[in-house]
Amino acid sequence: MLTTEFVTGSPNWLDLGSNDTQASAAFYAAVFGWSFMAGPPEAGGYGFLQKDGKTVAGLGPVMNPEASPAWKVYFSTPDADATAKAVEQGGGAIASQPMDVMTAGRMADLADPQGAEFAIWQPGDIKGVDLANEADTLVWVELHVADTAAAATFYGTLFNWRTATDDMPGMPYTILSTGEGEQEASSFGGIAPFMEESETPRWLVYFGAEDVDGRVAAATEAGGSVLVPPMDIPGVGRFAILADPAAAQFALLKGTPSA
Repeated sequence: MLTTEFVTGSPNWLDLGSNDTQASAAFYAAVFGWSFMAGPPEAGGYGFLQKDGKTVAGLGPVMNPEASPAWKVYFSTPDADATAKAVEQGGGAIASQPMDVMTAGRMADLADPQGAEFAIWQPGDIKGVDLANEADTLVWVELHVADTAAAATFYGTLFNWRTATDDMPGMPYTILSTGEGEQEASSFGGIAPFMEESETPRWLVYFGAEDVDGRVAAATEAGGSVLVPPMDIPGVGRFAILADPAAAQFALLKGTPSA
């Protein structure tokens, strides 16, 4: 279960890099009812997407002119510098060196050996998101790669993640858990193999939805697009994969894969 009791390796932050933060805030307000709270002037346009006054994600401008708008997942670490070094030693890459974000924490942008981008967050004043594992908040993260076994080994070494295999319809699926607590209860995400040759390595964020079909309708009305229409997965729940108007992908889920 993804919680806000963050331990090493657990997802503790996520944000959206956007070319138009006002338009993005308006889209996600239409889909999830989130409000946007701007950060201080020194934050460079970065702010916080909130549900009932509590932060569920960050939103800021795309900093790399060559990068496309996308959601990014951050994983908790007690030492951002050591983790970034371990990523490089494990065959991954450091996209941006560890840096302090004022007094909020310390972060780095990274990529695993197959090219999937992610980030790490060493908590300071901000430990992570305020809400998770409920409707309209982050409930699951999923890595899509060509070599799932290699990915499990890389991240297992990096964060001490544990894995379990589950046979999802049409494909093997690797469930990820943190290194602390009972394995099933501490699961937070999974690794899925590519289903199409055109796929690229990426982390996909899932937001909880009591009414997946209603959220899909709201997203399309607000200018988003449907990549995978709503469908039921036995033993899991109902899900869909969408893209916002700037093509940043995200998923919706009623139920959790660990349920």
